[in-house]
Amino acid sequence: MLQFEEERQKLLEIEPRLRGLAEALGITSLKTQLAELDQRAAEPSFWEDMAAGQAVLQKTKQINNKLDSYSKLCSLYEDTLTLIDMAQEMQDESVLEEVSAGVRQVQEQVDTLRLTTLLTGEYDAKNAILTFHAGAGGTEAQDWVQMLYRMYTRWAERHGYKYKILDFLDGEEAGIKSASILIEGDNVYGYLRSEAGVHRLVRVSPFDSSGRRHTSFASLEVMPEIDEDIGIVINDVDLRVDTYRSGGAGGQHVNKTDSAVRITHLPTGVVAACQNERSQHQNREVAMKMLKAKLAEIKEREHLDKIEDIKGEQKEIGWGSQIRSYVFMPYTLVKDHRTSFEVGNVSAVMDGELDGFINAYLTQRAGGALE
Repeated sequence: MLQFEEERQKLLEIEPRLRGLAEALGITSLKTQLAELDQRAAEPSFWEDMAAGQAVLQKTKQINNKLDSYSKLCSLYEDTLTLIDMAQEMQDESVLEEVSAGVRQVQEQVDTLRLTTLLTGEYDAKNAILTFHAGAGGTEAQDWVQMLYRMYTRWAERHGYKYKILDFLDGEEAGIKSASILIEGDNVYGYLRSEAGVHRLVRVSPFDSSGRRHTSFASLEVMPEIDEDIGIVINDVDLRVDTYRSGGAGGQHVNKTDSAVRITHLPTGVVAACQNERSQHQNREVAMKMLKAKLAEIKEREHLDKIEDIKGEQKEIGWGSQIRSYVFMPYTLVKDHRTSFEVGNVSAVMDGELDGFINAYLTQRAGGALE
């Protein structure tokens, strides 16, 4: 039947990309690395160095995930091709919808897996720490931060990633003044690093009784969660540590003790804070880890040799510095000003459909390698 033959041709056109993906991912090399790591893990002295052992297990997990993803994709391709052959032989039109869905799924997974080959940064495979800040505008900007916070947590849930609140400061009337969350999963930082910057909202304000249109701004910082041994040396004399009472979304210790910690790196002005751990000591550990991650991310982004060269400068959270605009009125549009990628369905974007923006940025950065 003609419809089945059309789906078969679509699938066969994908096959060269599927074969090329094995080379791009380095499947043969990954299998060799995995065998070496398994051999190291089997050595009697493996756990004598706990940190090294954990690093080996983490690397093993990452490689296994890549191999499993490619293996499942190949199986999906073969299963869909077999289903087409069987349907044509049996003249069974009832499975046409299932066949079409399978072909689409193969295409989408090939595109997604090819994107991972662009994640070549030093920290791209790591978890990501997201920090949100409201711009000028009081309640309007703080409500916008809460909307962005929801958008990125929905994105994490869509991808099966876990997230954890690190710091949270409520707005005076509504929304969020600032918040930090950790999103855990393979390649999270590689995907989300492109989201760092100022985000602009245009809408009719629900807080304006006159129903006027407002423009609000919020910024997002994205940092990798990195190991302690990253070569970032911070002197205690360069730090100011402030403790304060926790507030906002938290557990049983919120608003009861001065357990929250804010650390300022005096030479650069870079700040990290944490309040959602159970003790001041734990909050300090997490805040220090965040501070090191932030300094390392700036160092990598600016191609600096020494941590002392970091200025800690931030773009103003306002006009002229936004990376993306979200327009709710007088029309609906979300547009990325770096790639020109745009989507008319604002509601879907706010529900976490961000992959189009992420893919467009990665493809542009790779010079159109996926076109």
